[in-house]
Amino acid sequence: MKITMGAVVMGGTSVLYPTGAWRDQRPVIDHEACKSCDTCRDVCPDSSVFVQEDVYYIDYDFCKGCGLCAYECPVDAIAMILEEK
Repeated sequence: MKITMGAVVMGGTSVLYPTGAWRDQRPVIDHEACKSCDTCRDVCPDSSVFVQEDVYYIDYDFCKGCGLCAYECPVDAIAMILEEK
């Protein structure tokens, strides 16, 4: 028997399943320091970073708080802060 596995090929495929409650830290973008390089969007495994009118935002309904965006930001414009629950 051959078992095949599906692949998630784009973000936003689990709109009905918000995963933001999983995190214990949240990324916060310093809009003054952000250089709009798109690195955060490129590395986000959940496609939780979006741009609206040239400003970057985090979709906290789906951000799991992995911290890749903050780690990879070349200008340190993203900080991880403890989640308040």
